[in-house]
Amino acid sequence: MMKHALFALALFAGTAGAQASNDPDVASAQGKDPVPAGWSMRLDRPTASKAALRFVNMGPGLHVTSGPAAIYWNPANTAAGNFTAEVTYTQMKKPTHAEAFGIIWAAKALDGDAQDYMYFIVRGDGKYMIKHRAGAETHEIAPWTEHAGVAKEDAAGKAKTTLRLEVSATGTKLFANGQLIRELPRSGMTASTDGIVGLRVNHNLDVHVDGFAVKK
Repeated sequence: MMKHALFALALFAGTAGAQASNDPDVASAQGKDPVPAGWSMRLDRPTASKAALRFVNMGPGLHVTSGPAAIYWNPANTAAGNFTAEVTYTQMKKPTHAEAFGIIWAAKALDGDAQDYMYFIVRGDGKYMIKHRAGAETHEIAPWTEHAGVAKEDAAGKAKTTLRLEVSATGTKLFANGQLIRELPRSGMTASTDGIVGLRVNHNLDVHVDGFAVKK
């Protein structure tokens, strides 16, 4: 029985390893200015390389061509009390499989081991997810769920979705393309919504970011 258990564990590990090797980070040609002025980034995996992604000013917005998954923030976008935040993402190319991008908020200590933030992400298959990260742990608030407000990629792989947060004394409302996706009451993990508002882009994506704004 023990042999069977060990064999199953080895098979699982081998399968997981094969899946990881079949979907490695694809390095992007980095620009001369890897991070726009005032911005910082943090990779999900400490062993990944910042040189494998491109995060630059482009046109009226920002552009991310990600190798590894990362979050991006500018301390100038720190909010407290009642505020709104909005950003429009355009997925430019079809990824190998559905990968997510979105907005982070209530973010604190992003440079250290005690990083803490909420995130609302969507992907090109028309689904969204909401999670909370505390240090190395993540807590799922809403699993991957399909919603008409989240744009599905077209035949060319393009998808455009505007995400919006409305934070008030009663909680946080999350919108996608003008449709209410979820309302999170001000309790538990969402009790404190003060902090930095920023961006999240998972790996191997080519996305343009427009209209990112945080307002009281």
